[in-house]
Formats: sequence, C-alpha cells, structure tokens
Amino acid sequence: MTRVLIADDHPLVRDGLRHILQSTSGVVIAGEANDGTSTIALVRSVHAHVIVLDLSMPGRAGVELIKQIKLDRPTLRILVLTMHAEQQYAVRSFKAGAAGYLTKGCASADLVEAVTKVAAGGVYVSLSMAESLAESLTIPVDPLPHQRLSDRELDVFRRLSTGQTPSEIAAALCVSTKTVSTYKTRILEKMQMPHDVALFRYAMRYELFEENE
Repeated sequence: MTRVLIADDHPLVRDGLRHILQSTSGVVIAGEANDGTSTIALVRSVHAHVIVLDLSMPGRAGVELIKQIKLDRPTLRILVLTMHAEQQYAVRSFKAGAAGYLTKGCASADLVEAVTKVAAGGVYVSLSMAESLAESLTIPVDPLPHQRLSDRELDVFRRLSTGQTPSEIAAALCVSTKTVSTYKTRILEKMQMPHDVALFRYAMRYELFEENE
C-alpha cells in the first residue's frame, strides 16, 4: 500500500483530496496537516511514501517547507499541489527536492497519476508546465531582477504584489512586521526598485503571479 500524507490549509481541499485518493486502489491516507508546523510534526511522526503538499499554508511554507521535509525525511516523496502555475515556483520546488508539481486546476485522474508515478520513484510534471519549463530555457543567461530573490523574498514579493499589507504578511508567515519590512527593503534593493508601486508594475508586466490567494 502507498501511504500518503495530505498538507493543505483548506478543509474542503483536504476533503476532496482524501476522497479522490481513498478511492484509488493501493492508496491509504496516513495523515493530514493544515499548516507548516503541523506538517513538519506529521512528517516526523508518521511513516509515509508520498506527501501531497500545498505551497501556501500559514507559517513555514513554500520552498522552505520542502527543504525541511527533505531534511527530516529524505526518502519521503513530495508532490506539490498548488495554485501557482508559474514556472519559477516549479523550478524552485524541484531544486528544493520535490518529485512532482501539479496545479489545483488539474483533473482527478492527473492527481492519481502523479501520486502513482512519484511513489514509484519517478518525477511528475504536467504537459503545460513542461512546455513552460522548456520555454524558460530560452531566457537570457543574465537573470531578471525577480530571479535574484531568495525563496522567502519571492514569497513576500508575491504577497505584496497581491495587495497584502506587511501586518497581513507577517501573520501569514508567523514573523514580525519588522521582519517583513526587512524583506521588503531587500527586495527593493535587489530588484533596484524605488517603491512598492514599481514592484506591482513589474509583477504585472512579467505576469509573475497569475493566481491570487
């Protein structure tokens, strides 16, 4: 039996994933988590083969959470299931240790196929994402400004560009508003932007963040 963990902060999403995967022959749900802290605790305490992981949960999340999971459970296969269809998130996720990347707009059959392939030791990426990744290979060697950002800085940039305030970002990431302000300062410096409005225009110009949380 393939033991699967589900980590997502939305109860309806977890219910849907559980229903789909429990209906799949050879798959059993071994546990669930709803934020970064509970995900780490679950991974450390429950044996499983695959974790279906959302990138945008409260607390520790995104690429940082992938890295921590791989550190705690090197053999656990990570299938990212996210709203983010942008290739920069997929690239960073795979570099951090993910074995698959799927968007929440996928069909049930795609999810089952992804879990099955990842559990068997393979790598899964949808056709549309594969095409996007292939196209990214034609990008000039010199990185674009947003590509200079760390994983956490990119996450803060995304949240700022979608209109979240520093206090809202701080609450979502479980850090202080001062820490968020520090991140924002670093983002502006690295991207050589004069103010928040310039960041928003940049995100719109390059269509960086297609989905809003």
